[in-house]
Amino acid sequence: MNSFGWGQTGHRVVGQIATWHLSKKASRNIEAILGPESLAMVSTWMDEIKSDPSYDYLNSWHYLTVKTGKGYNPDLQEKEGDAYSKTKMIIAALKEGTLAADQKVAYLKMLVHLVGDLHQPLHVGTGEDRGGNNVRLTYFNENTNLHAVWDSKVIDEKNLSYTELAQHLNRRSDKALVRKYQNDPLEKWLEEAVALRPLIYDLPEDRKLFYEYGYKTYPIMEEQLLAGGIRLAGILNEIFG
Repeated sequence: MNSFGWGQTGHRVVGQIATWHLSKKASRNIEAILGPESLAMVSTWMDEIKSDPSYDYLNSWHYLTVKTGKGYNPDLQEKEGDAYSKTKMIIAALKEGTLAADQKVAYLKMLVHLVGDLHQPLHVGTGEDRGGNNVRLTYFNENTNLHAVWDSKVIDEKNLSYTELAQHLNRRSDKALVRKYQNDPLEKWLEEAVALRPLIYDLPEDRKLFYEYGYKTYPIMEEQLLAGGIRLAGILNEIFG
C-alpha cells in the first residue's frame, strides 16, 4: 500500500493547528525536544525518510485495516505494526518519559505524522484495495488513484499554503469543539473513517472526476484536518503539559 497520508499541505495543517492549541508548558517542553523545528515542519518527516531503506520497517505504521461494521482487529494488521497500535505505543512511551533524547525526537515526529494519517480516512483501509491505491481513475483528465485524490489533489487544487488553510480552519474552533474532539478516544477516529466510506467510494461509473467530487468531499477533508490538529494538541498537552 502506498502509505503516504495527507500530502505535505495536509500534514502541516494538522501540525500548525496543534501548535495553536498547546498549553504554554507543553509548548516549552516540545521546543526543548525539537529545537528550532516546528510541529508543522516535522509532520512530513515520516514520509521523507521513506527514501532511507533503514526505515523500511515503518512502512506499515502509516495505515491499518478496519472492516466495515467492525472495530480494530489486530489479526488483520501487518506483522510489522499499524497506525493505531503504534500510535498508542508511542503515546505510552512518551508519557513514560524514559526514552533517550534521539528516540524522543523521533517518536514525537512520528506522533505528529500518525495522528494526521489516522484522520485521512483511506488510511483506515478496507483491506481490499490498498487504501484506494488500486482504484484507478482520472481527476481533471489526469490518470491517478482514489488515495492520491484524498491525500493531496483536492486540497492542492485550493492553492492555499498550509498556514492559510490552517488559519481558515482554526477560526471554527471554540472551547466546545476542542473539548468534543479531545474527549474522543482513538477508537472513535477509526469509526469516523469507516463511516466516511460511502462518500469516498461514491464514484461515477466512468471513474472521471471533476469539480463535483471535490465539492462533495472537501468539506469532510477540512473537518478531518481540524479534528486531527485539535486532537494532536490534546495528546501533546497530556504528555508534555
